[in-house]
Amino acid sequence: MRNKVVEVLSALTSSMQEVTTDILVLEFTVVNAIIIGMPGAKTGKWILIDTGLESSAEFILDVAEQRFGEGSHPQAIILTHGHFDHVGSVIKLSEIWDVPVYAHQLEMPYLTGKKDYPLADSSVDEGLVAKMSPTFPHTSIDIGIRAVPLPSGGHIPGMTDWRWIPTPGHTEGHISLYRENDRTLIVGDAFTTVKQESLLSMITQKENISGPPKYLTTDWKVAEESVNTLRDLQPSLIIPSHGQPMQGEELTRHLEMLVEHFDEIAVPEQGRFVDNPID
Repeated sequence: MRNKVVEVLSALTSSMQEVTTDILVLEFTVVNAIIIGMPGAKTGKWILIDTGLESSAEFILDVAEQRFGEGSHPQAIILTHGHFDHVGSVIKLSEIWDVPVYAHQLEMPYLTGKKDYPLADSSVDEGLVAKMSPTFPHTSIDIGIRAVPLPSGGHIPGMTDWRWIPTPGHTEGHISLYRENDRTLIVGDAFTTVKQESLLSMITQKENISGPPKYLTTDWKVAEESVNTLRDLQPSLIIPSHGQPMQGEELTRHLEMLVEHFDEIAVPEQGRFVDNPID
């Protein structure tokens, strides 16, 4: 389950950014993972959101030890969805920590070896990442009994201040996470703050708000509805899986622009999922 170019970029540029006192973004250039928990929190009192690529595991383990102490493990791993750059380390980490892995019910087939994602569509953009996207892993993984569907109603085990929100379109079971008391929103791949199809944009992390990664998004109408749902929450801080966090007036302005011009900004001019979404 590897793409050598993506894995090398991720391994060479791992870093971290504390965006609030209890939220640490682990940056692997091509994708972000997120740790939620106050520094020094006891075992079982913190959460990992997504797991990066296969090469991300050691960095995640090292950061967790630095932040929470030797041998510490989270209460659970939460997956926004099951694409390769979000689940690359999930088998290894869930086995080491012996913790459940929560995701939307509709993502379960992709996490238990029963269903593969469609192959990425390279025709959606001329960027290098888009062009090499058909080489990205798309087959399912099998977490086994550790894969657990999220409870209905938005409740997240171990995250009493947070709720999960269905934001399909990029995948059928994609979710975002929202904390109402400070309007912090973890958007996953519902939208990005970098042009993910471009290798240069991905490396430089130049802010460029866009929709979900074009080459792997299978239902654009539903993806647009999900962005509208997230805008209506009026977030004060967003943390995407691709790109840098964004907050305040800049976020409001860019998110309104994305909603108002979704077709021009997000939707590719061509591609096999543009007119034929996958159920």
